[in-house]
Amino acid sequence: MSTISKLPAYGTCCLVPRPGKSSASLPYSSNWSGYVLTGRKGKYSCISGEWTVPFVLPTSRSSYSSAWVGIDGYNNSSLIQTGTAHHFVNGTAQYYAWWEILPSYETRISLPVRPGDVMRAYIAKLKGSKWLIRLQNLSRGWTFKTVQSYHGPQTSAEWIVEAPTVNGSQSSLARLSPVAFVRSRVNGCNPKFTPSQRIGMLQHHRIVSLPCKPSPSGSSFVVKNQVRA
Repeated sequence: MSTISKLPAYGTCCLVPRPGKSSASLPYSSNWSGYVLTGRKGKYSCISGEWTVPFVLPTSRSSYSSAWVGIDGYNNSSLIQTGTAHHFVNGTAQYYAWWEILPSYETRISLPVRPGDVMRAYIAKLKGSKWLIRLQNLSRGWTFKTVQSYHGPQTSAEWIVEAPTVNGSQSSLARLSPVAFVRSRVNGCNPKFTPSQRIGMLQHHRIVSLPCKPSPSGSSFVVKNQVRA
């Protein structure tokens, strides 16, 4: 079992001025950066998206990151998710795939993941409490699937770059190349992202990750890393 787990919900959020736009504000979290959709109970039953596994750059201390799509986790302790991990630990870059249903720890997927690989994630409710989690590495031609029981409220949907909890403590976000989420879908439809659905990451009083405004189609966006060496 991995020693790395995900926070069950957002870290502390505060409204701070957007860089260069003193009249506007963007919510910040200590561990999540990306786009979040929220709605009534039971609203979200299917989510998907693609991203390219980022390159990890060296940091003076061990640092961690993951890119994922999921349902729930916003203002509640439930979450079903799958994605990729990209860490820099003891001077070495690490990459792997995983899935997770809180409160359990992540389960690693024993299939190859390398920076530059194109991933496609899909999570969908099947019947009752049964859910399908599917992760594909389009660059290497593999597909992982599992059916699991999940009972969350289905009140949010996310496309996120995260700094996970490691050994019970909030980790520092790794230095990453930009992460582009594309071909995003929720309940089978274009989510039509708006800038108001963004959340940035703030650690040690510094902005460490910012999602850009969505593409004109509303189905894509880029998360840009701001971590210093």
